[in-house]
Amino acid sequence: MSDLRATGDAWVTAADGERYWGRFGAAGLLAYDRARDSILLQHRVTWSDHGDTWGIPGGARHEGESAAAGALRESQEEAGVPDDAVRARYTHVLDRGGWTYTTLIAEVVDPFEPEITDPESHALAWVPLDAVDSYELHPAFEASWPLLRPLLTATPVVIVDAANVIGSVPDGWWKDRRGAAERLRNRLEVLAASTDGVRAGFLGLGEAVVPGLTRVHPDWSMVVEGVARGIGGCSHVRVIDAEELGDDTIVAEVARLTAVGARVTVITSDAELKVRAGAAGSASARGVRKLLNLLPD
Repeated sequence: MSDLRATGDAWVTAADGERYWGRFGAAGLLAYDRARDSILLQHRVTWSDHGDTWGIPGGARHEGESAAAGALRESQEEAGVPDDAVRARYTHVLDRGGWTYTTLIAEVVDPFEPEITDPESHALAWVPLDAVDSYELHPAFEASWPLLRPLLTATPVVIVDAANVIGSVPDGWWKDRRGAAERLRNRLEVLAASTDGVRAGFLGLGEAVVPGLTRVHPDWSMVVEGVARGIGGCSHVRVIDAEELGDDTIVAEVARLTAVGARVTVITSDAELKVRAGAAGSASARGVRKLLNLLPD
């Protein structure tokens, strides 16, 4: 009995008076394949909750299990999603008061074909974005779809103005500018490698913009100039060498990324650069202090 309770496989009654599956909440994976411009949908078996509708692979979270881990585990159990086939981008939470459903929005980085690996699916299919509304959708997914769809194609990217960040802390950086850039890169790597991502509000995507959006998992870039050029990047942080002025390189990068639909945030306290970045591609900007508050020591 203790093992069954630990899995979370039970009905609960939330504050809204409705019954939901998952003692510790539930989670699902909304996987987007950019090459196909499609999402992975599951045709639910007749005996399941809202059976014979289409939704995303998901289910009850285990006790102590993070929502992201639960979404990935359930997608593996129900659709055979391979390890490391997707990269997290956004986390959306539907809160019913005492029960939550978390949607992990992720981009396919290693293409795969889904497989029915348990008895909970009639079928699994990659469905083009423009065709999703034509399917008979699970009511909860149907209600969330208009909020989630715009996030699928908007890759979140953070561009860090390294010179501005480094220069904001009087720690003797002027004695070794290159070393200071390397230290900033390494601190960014720890933040970028975290499975937690960053708060949606950090990127200007708070509750008023996208209700229920809680976390964002962006790509990270850092622009360096002068003696800091050539330090190289890390696994999760791309370092861009500015040929001349770092500001010009940042503006060019904003224009390039927003042209392909990315959602760009520039980290700088330079007022002129904020204006230029916004004009180049409607990028949002966050001050240096907001980033420093997130970075590990």
